[in-house]
Amino acid sequence: MTITIRPAAEIDRHRWEYLFHGYATFYKTTIPDHGADEVWHWIFDPDNLFWCDVAEDEQGNLVGFSHYHFFPRPVSGGMICFLGDLFVDPECRGSGNGRALIDRVIQFAKDRNIPNVRWLTQDFNYPARKLYDSYQPKSDFILYNICSMTRILHIQPFLT
Repeated sequence: MTITIRPAAEIDRHRWEYLFHGYATFYKTTIPDHGADEVWHWIFDPDNLFWCDVAEDEQGNLVGFSHYHFFPRPVSGGMICFLGDLFVDPECRGSGNGRALIDRVIQFAKDRNIPNVRWLTQDFNYPARKLYDSYQPKSDFILYNICSMTRILHIQPFLT
């Protein structure tokens, strides 16, 4: 099977959005209203360090995507590349699309002298973890995720 990895193009919007919603469904979340519009804008904004590659099958059908961006790493005084989202259509998994998308991000970073590529996945995502472990064993870091839009309630002691 021939896999083609290339930057997303404007013509890819419909299929990318279908896959993007599949990604959200897999992780049991939803994309907020206009969320896909905003991400699509980031992809094509030349002032935004955010990119999207797509995987095409032999017939030119989009079967997967990756989103990635740079962010500063103060300890090194440099940038790192973060692979924020990676998704392959469930019917096309196991055929090398995920690896090809990851390899493309690694090469993209290397071409720009960015020394590290990082990503996260959920603990239960064993098929993906098998692929990821073929690159490097998981780190020993633990992710904390606080929603800053949620009001934090402090319980006051009862005063008599």
